[in-house]
Amino acid sequence: MAKRAFPLSKVYGLLEPGPVVLLTTARKGQANVMALSWLTMMEFEPPLVGCIVSGRDFSFAALKATRQCVLNIPTAELASQVVGCGNTSGRQVDKFASFGLTPVAASLVEAPLIAECYANLECRVVDTRLVNRYNFFVLEVLKAWMDPARKDQPRTLHHRGRGAFMVAGETITLPSRMK
Repeated sequence: MAKRAFPLSKVYGLLEPGPVVLLTTARKGQANVMALSWLTMMEFEPPLVGCIVSGRDFSFAALKATRQCVLNIPTAELASQVVGCGNTSGRQVDKFASFGLTPVAASLVEAPLIAECYANLECRVVDTRLVNRYNFFVLEVLKAWMDPARKDQPRTLHHRGRGAFMVAGETITLPSRMK
């Protein structure tokens, strides 16, 4: 089989592993939500998540200043709201009102949960050493919430780049030594 060179600008779509999340922040009484897909698990317990938030994003300053956020995991049913949040700025738009999302008070952080998401992870920033160079934050998950009615086979969104998304599908279970 002959392979062809693949454009470097499209590598993102090959590697993007995790679901798109809606990251919420709150600063000076103003809550915001942004779509985020550049994240990775770093450790199991306590759960550590690495994420990249562009310095151009409105949420960047809030995350850097408050050192807390919520990672809200939407399902495919919220695709239009996810894209809307990703295509607008909290500098000009109240995204909760504009996209029909319901903020709910978190228990350990100031940033709100999003009621419509099937899972919510309250986080605090625990490492900022790579923020100045790469906009890379390390988050510790402090509290996790799950909608018990939607825990089985959630159809999460996975960004492939340039407006393309994949929806999580069939789950297969194979032998594993991990518990």
